[in-house]
Amino acid sequence: MSKQNLYRTAAYVTVFSVAEKFFGFLYRVILSRTLGSEGMGIYQLALSVFAVLVTVTSSGIPLTVSRLITKHRTRGDAKAEHSTVTAAIVAVLIFSVPVFSLLFFGHDLFDFIFSDPRCMSLLLILLPALTFNSVYSVIRGALWGNKRFIPYCVIDLIEELCMIAMGVALVTHMTDVFDGAKRIAFAIVFSYLVSFTLSLGYFFIKGGRLANPKSQMRPLLASALPITGMRTSASMINTVISLILPARLIAAGMSSAEAMSGIGVVMGMSMPVLSIPATLIGSLALVMVPELAENFYRGNNKRLRDNIEKALKITSLIACAVIPVLFALGEDLGIFLFKNAQCGKIIRNCCLMLLPMSFSMMTTSILNSIGYEKQTCGYFFIGAAATLLCTWFLPAYIGVYAQIAGMAASALICCVLNLRLIVKKSKEKVCFLKHTLISAVSIVPICVLGILLRNLFTATLPLLPAILLTGTILLAADLLFLFALGLAQPGWIKVLVRKS
Repeated sequence: MSKQNLYRTAAYVTVFSVAEKFFGFLYRVILSRTLGSEGMGIYQLALSVFAVLVTVTSSGIPLTVSRLITKHRTRGDAKAEHSTVTAAIVAVLIFSVPVFSLLFFGHDLFDFIFSDPRCMSLLLILLPALTFNSVYSVIRGALWGNKRFIPYCVIDLIEELCMIAMGVALVTHMTDVFDGAKRIAFAIVFSYLVSFTLSLGYFFIKGGRLANPKSQMRPLLASALPITGMRTSASMINTVISLILPARLIAAGMSSAEAMSGIGVVMGMSMPVLSIPATLIGSLALVMVPELAENFYRGNNKRLRDNIEKALKITSLIACAVIPVLFALGEDLGIFLFKNAQCGKIIRNCCLMLLPMSFSMMTTSILNSIGYEKQTCGYFFIGAAATLLCTWFLPAYIGVYAQIAGMAASALICCVLNLRLIVKKSKEKVCFLKHTLISAVSIVPICVLGILLRNLFTATLPLLPAILLTGTILLAADLLFLFALGLAQPGWIKVLVRKS
């Protein structure tokens, strides 16, 4: 893929991803206002356990299938490509079906997981989606490895829209917050069934084939298990945090209702806003991973270095452009979107963590795409230890901020270790530090401008026009500033819109 096509494809993927996240964000706003912080807390706890199960059964599969297909394609081995897909389907079914059966039919043995029994009822509703998602993860990896990004994005967007449509239709008739949470769970299952059906149909219509999986099972598992282990641990840690954090908050003096509401504010309201850069960076990573893998297997070290540098530089630009907006408008966004002042303060106070979080996400994708899954897994566990320590010891001092502090510490540790490994292992010198430092310093004047604009417009305009006007001017000023510093180039825009 040429440089022009690479970034143009990334732009298209970003459009779909932003649309998907935008609709999902609006849906979360609706749920937050409908269910309240208590209902969102119940929903988040059940969903966090379900996320662990999804991670255990399939999280390492898409990246591994993509990388192996890229490897076989560079060698012209179509049979091995088909065998890889088949091996992946067999693997996810071997894991997902027993997990579903054990929990669905023996859930009484696992009631101790939740302090609130309502959460188990939600989990049982979600369980059928486990197998649907596992098989779809294989097809997702096959589309990814063959660089069919648009169908991948379209199916994901349809899945999101189906969940939103079904969820809104069901939740409007709820009788209480628990009934509403159950209805939302049914909507999730329906959306996963839709993506499962569409992806399988597209795969076979476009010539997808199955073959004997025996020869590819071992390399598939050898690559997928470290990634799965890392992501499973991440999900488990998030779940453990969700389960122990209320107890630590109560021990620090909060009531049970206050603790559940605090978790709902952090995870159900604040984090979706703080995850905005992840949407954009994830789009770039989606396109870059098969490109990096192909250059790695072809031994094209110069092209590999160029792609890594571009990915790191764009990551820093995205994070440093979003941070000032959230710093200036965080409180207003919390009140406007969720009618929750605490949410807004969390967004404003924690937006700086987006820089290490963004780098951690991108550098992990880069290393996984070139065969360093075991190292990133080890780094993750080091970061995870910091997360757990923060969650255990800090609630007495900073309350619900303990969870975010743990996430920030983990991201910073993984970011530093990942970057160190990239520099060490790259056969061509990777230059990104100067660009990143200048981007980070540029945050300060833009934040000052943002505060001035926010104070001016909120004093003279209604809240929504003030937010939109401040955000628009701030982003424009940020872009001009980055162009003036030479961190961004006008030619990049031409690359994204130029016809093939």
